[in-house]
Amino acid sequence: MDVLEALNTRRSIRSYTDKEISEAVLYDLCKAGMTAPSAGNQQPWHFIVTRNKEIMQRFADFHPYAKMLMQAAAAIIVCGDDRNLRYGDYWVQDCSAATQNILLAAHAMGLGAVWLGVFPRPERVDKTAALFGLPEGVLPLCCVSLGYPAEQKDPSDRYYPDRIHMDRW
Repeated sequence: MDVLEALNTRRSIRSYTDKEISEAVLYDLCKAGMTAPSAGNQQPWHFIVTRNKEIMQRFADFHPYAKMLMQAAAAIIVCGDDRNLRYGDYWVQDCSAATQNILLAAHAMGLGAVWLGVFPRPERVDKTAALFGLPEGVLPLCCVSLGYPAEQKDPSDRYYPDRIHMDRW
């Protein structure tokens, strides 16, 4: 699958089969996340990979849109370490780029995935940090739910030419 095909056909998948995801595939997804650009090449990301159903259930208990984790084979919590960064305010953009890479890589590998936002909701940030034992200065951006898809979705046309402005608004 080429990049444009991945971009144009990736959809949020919330229903999964019971097929396990190998450790090698999970590492490849994290590696894909680490290829993202970052401000000043600071690479502030850290990834927590879990296949633990109890942990995923506890996350779903406080995150209102995470019920699919009960079917998921795994999840990746994308975190930003803002300690000692020259461009600390950019960790959100950096980790968002890493998350998009993970989503695209998952799609290209035949997996289904969905981005579950955590930051900037204080209650989600605090509970996620506590659940995963994050040190001070490391903030959770999101959770990516992963599994082999049990649903198919048609590509969505989100191209709106009236939102493109040349030179000026």
